Amino acid sequence: MATDLAPLVPPPETKDAFIKMASYPLIKHTDMESEMRTEAMEICTSAVEKFPSNQEKSSQLVKDLMDKKFGAPWNVVIGEYFAFEVTCEVKHLLYMFCAGTNAVLVWKSQ
Repeated sequence: MATDLAPLVPPPETKDAFIKMASYPLIKHTDMESEMRTEAMEICTSAVEKFPSNQEKSSQLVKDLMDKKFGAPWNVVIGEYFAFEVTCEVKHLLYMFCAGTNAVLVWKSQ
């Protein structure tokens, strides 16, 4: 039995249209408490939006703000198309996407 289900939102036609549609932050994995997660998301999103073409500067900004806000040492990776395996403190890991295809990985190590 075939059903004729149309998508609720039509798929974007170009990469720019996709990035505009996917500009909100999307958490893929986290074990942070909700208050820390909310603040970390805001820090990451603002840094990526402030330096959209310079991932090194946005990474350094996120690290500096996280170190100041939640104590050192925080580690940050911002980029596209990467996998990871890290050892971190419990309840101090955030993996999210923001501004389209930019992935942000933030974790605290000892």
